[in-house]
Amino acid sequence: MGLHLNEGGDDLAENHEINVTPFIDVMLVLLIIFMVAAPLATVDIKVDLPASTAKPAPRPEKPLFLSVKADQSLYLGDDKVDRAQLGPVLDAKTKGKKDTTIFFQADKSVDYGDLMEVMNALRAAGYLKVGLVGLETVGKK
Repeated sequence: MGLHLNEGGDDLAENHEINVTPFIDVMLVLLIIFMVAAPLATVDIKVDLPASTAKPAPRPEKPLFLSVKADQSLYLGDDKVDRAQLGPVLDAKTKGKKDTTIFFQADKSVDYGDLMEVMNALRAAGYLKVGLVGLETVGKK
């Protein structure tokens, strides 16, 4: 029969590992705290807006559309227009009324620089009321 006697020495070997269990517990608690606190930190001010009794602006009888197609060609209504002649053609269509709203639409492949050239031509011709036309996407955010 063998007998092992403890002679008072420490039989435990040195452990060089970090016990990560408490760190994981602390991290999970912090995660839960931040998940609860994050929605509360956003600004959400409820405002009850008053109703307006103003009449909506009347729509023009026949709106004037200026279109830029994918091939960079300009159309005023259904008529093709040269960029250099845009001002005189607009004056003829609007009978010289510079406060006429021009509805501007362009193909999505048209370069931004080309759009700005047309906008600058409208400004140079004196037409400052420009409405940008786009498609409505109902239900998409």
